[in-house]
Amino acid sequence: MTGTGRMSGGAEAAPASQQGMRRQNLAAVIGAVAAHGPLSRADVAGHTGLTRPAVSSMVDELIGRGALTETETAPSGRVGRPGRALALNDRGPAGLGLEIGVTHLAACVVDLRGEPRVWRRVERANAGRPAGEVLAEAAALGAEAEAEAAALGLRVEGRVLAVPGVVPNAPGGLVANAPNLGWQSVRPADHWPDPDTVPEPENEANLGALAEQWHRGNPAETFVHVSAEAGIGAALVIGGQLFRGARGFAGELGHLPVHPEGAPCACGARGCLEQYAGEAAVLREAGLGNVGDPVALLAERAAAGDAATLRALDRAGRALGLALASAVNLIDPDALVLGGAYAELADWLLPAVRAELAARVTVRPWTPEAVRPSALGRRGPVLGAAWSTVRQIIADPARLPARRPTS
Repeated sequence: MTGTGRMSGGAEAAPASQQGMRRQNLAAVIGAVAAHGPLSRADVAGHTGLTRPAVSSMVDELIGRGALTETETAPSGRVGRPGRALALNDRGPAGLGLEIGVTHLAACVVDLRGEPRVWRRVERANAGRPAGEVLAEAAALGAEAEAEAAALGLRVEGRVLAVPGVVPNAPGGLVANAPNLGWQSVRPADHWPDPDTVPEPENEANLGALAEQWHRGNPAETFVHVSAEAGIGAALVIGGQLFRGARGFAGELGHLPVHPEGAPCACGARGCLEQYAGEAAVLREAGLGNVGDPVALLAERAAAGDAATLRALDRAGRALGLALASAVNLIDPDALVLGGAYAELADWLLPAVRAELAARVTVRPWTPEAVRPSALGRRGPVLGAAWSTVRQIIADPARLPARRPTS
């Protein structure tokens, strides 16, 4: 099984066959437990509208697939046998998220509850390295994470890879362009050492936005999620759905011009946002060179009141606010979310961002609180990658192989 934010993850709508109806009912049962559990079988029947015999049949199948567990509840003080409660299995199916950043590799395994159980991150200078070499190291990190997860009783059922590049809508697992890595037309499957564990690639900004949506639990929210590492990426969630554009290229906020006759950009244009609010631009403006963790250093220097760093972050915030004002006027979102490095630098970016928005968003109501930092910080993309599989399992547990959970 693979899982990704690009799929809806649900079973077929209005199934006509008996098999399709059962698939839909399995999803309803596990969905009720995921949203409201732990629950008794009677409670599941009440939440789903299914009969108790139907619920018992679905529950037995979900237990057999390793998705649910049933345990005795605490004594109620009433006469009779203790009640039993259904919960998502924390020793069963799991999702693996992988991330290739310009300066790091990361892996995360989450259980069906969405709880991170394994974390791994290593610093790597990936820009300009051969794609096959980077992907081989990512595969090795993923294998280590899976082995650690297996020792916890988890089995990985899907793998998603977050990359700082364009992943088109067309199937095939192609990373069309990742300029900050130096990649063009790279298919991870062509370089992955184990064909059985090839992850599905997805744009890291998209996964960060989906992680924010899932973490906040508000599927109807319309927002723009913007994050930065070496480049600047944005993702649009409209009415609870990720908007990709006609070919999957939506969200290139980093190349929106904020100073049309400004500094040349690596993309070939001039005055792009990345040249004023990207990591390299902020470091340059702050008088800092190549350092181990530039975000941590910028935050440390800003907290200490370093004048050059504060000026650099103010300049970046004004450029970012200018670009986001255009997004607000075009899209009319409920919120703007600063993710990635921006979340960790939000204390110093937000005043300038909010000032630009207040000056430029004048044709619709807007409040300063509508732009906020993400609680996930730089972990958003790898969490979103791992959660993608879990979301798909909850939406369609019939995808799981029929096997007993690990005892």
